[in-house]
Amino acid sequence: MTEGCDMIASLQNLPEVQVADGIKIKRAFVGEKDDILEFVESKFGKHWRGEVEHALMQELPKCFIATENGKLIGFACYDATAKGFFGPIGIDLDKRGGNVGKALLVRTLTAMREYGYAYAIIGWVKSAEMFYRKTVNAEFIKGGNPENSIYANLISM
Repeated sequence: MTEGCDMIASLQNLPEVQVADGIKIKRAFVGEKDDILEFVESKFGKHWRGEVEHALMQELPKCFIATENGKLIGFACYDATAKGFFGPIGIDLDKRGGNVGKALLVRTLTAMREYGYAYAIIGWVKSAEMFYRKTVNAEFIKGGNPENSIYANLISM
């Protein structure tokens, strides 16, 4: 496995994904911003909060959420890190394994395709390599390691 490299996925032949009854995938509404950002920061840390906020604040929000019985359980964004980038994506730990992540991934990539993209860059992939490979046939980009990517200029904390 290659740690922390960018992957690329074609948006032409995306799979269909079913989720359990009671789970809904929808485009985020900017009025839900505070709840979504609190979820992101509490479950995944403050570093993704800014990217998700950027996705939410675009003219047409580029963030999708998953809810179960009205409760937020996951999110996925695009054009948050950079144009043409998918992510971040996060699913509540207790809700993983039920196709929620796959459904959010495919819904978000479908929106990217509808927006005019032919490919999506999936940034800084670490342990989720097989998830992206199996779900959308993503492949690592040659030379797509962080020092050659958009992440090269991140400030150190």
